[in-house]
Amino acid sequence: MSTVTATVPAVTSQRSTLRWQSVVKYMLLTLFAVPWVGVPLWLLVVNSFKTVGEASQLTLALPTKWAIAENYTAVFVAGNYLTGLKNSLLVAIPTIIVVLFLGSLAAWAYARSKSKVTQVFFYITALSILLPPAIIPTIYVLSTLHLDGSVWGYALMQMGTRIGGVIFLTTGFVRGLPTDLEEAAAIDGASRMRTYFSVMLPLLRPILFVGAVLLVISVWNDFFFGLLLLRGGDNATLPLTMYSFASSGEHGLNWNLVFAHVVMTSLPLVVAYLFAQRQVLAGLTEGSLKG
Repeated sequence: MSTVTATVPAVTSQRSTLRWQSVVKYMLLTLFAVPWVGVPLWLLVVNSFKTVGEASQLTLALPTKWAIAENYTAVFVAGNYLTGLKNSLLVAIPTIIVVLFLGSLAAWAYARSKSKVTQVFFYITALSILLPPAIIPTIYVLSTLHLDGSVWGYALMQMGTRIGGVIFLTTGFVRGLPTDLEEAAAIDGASRMRTYFSVMLPLLRPILFVGAVLLVISVWNDFFFGLLLLRGGDNATLPLTMYSFASSGEHGLNWNLVFAHVVMTSLPLVVAYLFAQRQVLAGLTEGSLKG
């Protein structure tokens, strides 16, 4: 009885110590995050409220003259924001759906295959992560398909260049999954596609959420390849409309409009995250634990 009585305070003390360690850890992480996240975010938002003269000074102070309506109205009207938003959605949504679907199918095949030839193709596919896209052959192929300069041609380029990363990420995840459920589905007479949708896709959900997060950030913010492959203002995505709009000032870069456009460009991603934050965080956590 005395042993049990002595054990209870020890367990309570240990839990208290762990709780304080957790509190200290999160306080240190918060102090570390404030200058690296909070300050740039404040700089971005507060300078989008200023006039062009004040915003060009790039300070953290509140504006002496507020220009919120003028800046954000200019982004919507003169900055072709809605056109850029439409084109960005036309590129990002099909790219994410196609890349995740085809990438997960290919990863399943690579992970389960014992063929050396298949493994060679896997390493070639994974090599695409390191190698930059071949711009001239890409333009030639898109020209042959009569898609050069169009949104759909640009979306095809994004699909082709992003799928290697998803395949590499998902293949390692699939290799860690047991084959029992797949074998049971095969015994029940399920086809390969039925097995994929009924068995594999639910199991791959965590890692596909991770892939979706990486994809949407890279595709949504892509500027370099959009500048090379898209033609005309009607096909411009949000990064391109921001570039052409903000650099059109008579006295150099209009920093107030740059900051306002960056805020509006990031807003769809923020809204999407707010609606899907539970799924995204669960996917990131489960994917990291499984990986």
